[in-house]
Amino acid sequence: MSSHHAGILIIDFGSQYTQLIARRVREAHVYCEIHPPSRSVAWIREWAPCGVILSGGPNSVYGENVPLADPELLELGVPVLGVCYGMQVLAQLSGGTVQRASRREYGRAGLEVLGGRLFRGFGEGEETPVWMSHGDHVDTAPPGYTVVARSANSPVAAIEHEARPIYGVQFHPEVAHTPRGGEILANFLFDVCGCAPDWTPGQFVEREVVRVRELAGGARVICGLSGGVDSSVAAALVHRAVGDRLTCIFVDHGLLRLHEREQVEQTFRRHLGIDLRVVDAREKFLERLRGVSDPEEKRRRIGHTFIDVFEEEARAVGDDVGFLVQGTLYPDVIESVSPSGGPSVTIKTHHNVGGLPERLPFRLIEPLRELFKDEVRQVGRELGLPEEMVGRHPFPGPGLAIRIIGDVSEENLEVLRRADHIYIEEIRAAGLYDEIWQAFAVLLPIRSVGVQGDERSYDQVVALRAVTSRDGMTADWFPFPPEVLSRISSRIANEVDGVNRVVYDVSSKPPATIEWE
Repeated sequence: MSSHHAGILIIDFGSQYTQLIARRVREAHVYCEIHPPSRSVAWIREWAPCGVILSGGPNSVYGENVPLADPELLELGVPVLGVCYGMQVLAQLSGGTVQRASRREYGRAGLEVLGGRLFRGFGEGEETPVWMSHGDHVDTAPPGYTVVARSANSPVAAIEHEARPIYGVQFHPEVAHTPRGGEILANFLFDVCGCAPDWTPGQFVEREVVRVRELAGGARVICGLSGGVDSSVAAALVHRAVGDRLTCIFVDHGLLRLHEREQVEQTFRRHLGIDLRVVDAREKFLERLRGVSDPEEKRRRIGHTFIDVFEEEARAVGDDVGFLVQGTLYPDVIESVSPSGGPSVTIKTHHNVGGLPERLPFRLIEPLRELFKDEVRQVGRELGLPEEMVGRHPFPGPGLAIRIIGDVSEENLEVLRRADHIYIEEIRAAGLYDEIWQAFAVLLPIRSVGVQGDERSYDQVVALRAVTSRDGMTADWFPFPPEVLSRISSRIANEVDGVNRVVYDVSSKPPATIEWE
């Protein structure tokens, strides 16, 4: 935790919506962090939150070995809001009874508002739609609590303590299906907790620039650029803090999209005036990928080669380099709780530089580790990065290698590059780019018969993928208007030599992943 900032502490009981609660709180310009239920009351006291939110979760409070909270949490005097399972934890700690509901409630429900501070701005007796997802409910309000809302199946749908700032709601205010959920959360954040709405991109940049400047001292700093949003924003932020003591290294592994290297050079050299070193390692990567078709083996070889090339270049920058910038984001550092109740710590290594810090004698600077992806984009805009860079779809570290199913050759890369370029160009022309989380073309290792002119052709197949998602965890395929798909398909078949068939992937995640490999 950067001690600079108290805010809301979210205790994660394993709900799929926990990160969504955090996003909503931050959209209200209030800082928050997600922590596991194992955090002690002493730790919480020291963190000094202006409020605590207990998330939902998949367990029953009366089950065995389920995560609960310390009753002392309610004695701290800090406002507490329990959501769904979090409300049941509150009720149990306060002597209420939680039981299996006679009917499990999933989906929309009408909530009748009876009063209370959480519902300030709602009419008494007003009915408002909310999203329920639970098999248990609180049967009777615990002693000292008032029922402030009910629904047909949940006689106790929201509670409020008569003397202390403690609240519980049985529904999910954080999801879009609860239209006025934002108002309920805002009532808690501002009316109950008295939080300051000071978590904004501008203030984040100011604070982070000061922190990075102090951390770096007089040392030189290096940053590996990939052309993606995270590394670009991290580099621009650190550059604002340390100026020409930053050197950026861009490894061209030959697996990039069309014109990608030129775009990076233009933005960083001309636009930001950053010291940028471009390493042309295309031959080395292609050599190591020759004849390899297994996707895991491709990733492994690209990762190792990247580390070798980057390390050599990093050492060449000079002896006074003390720090390496990494574009780690908040979802990568959250300790997640496994549904079984045991803590499962999952920390992913960043795909571009997994394994680097151990081998290089540098300390890490991770300026984005408190941010979600949408916040990174806002910070990029604040730093003046061009929109086409800030708004870019995610792109995997191994690049086009994992979008060529089978052997990665220069010919295949050229075909895929041109098909992908046409695809993205048409998506932008149709005004659909920003509605899509990720769109890309995949080259398949099969040839099919076609007719081009009077000749029968025996050429390759390109598959198109486009998905909508909030965070990449789950994804739906994007329903293109048929005329857009038609235009993309005919342009690829006509303009890209070696392709005679274009297919569109209509699989969701799960069961399919977003990438094919």
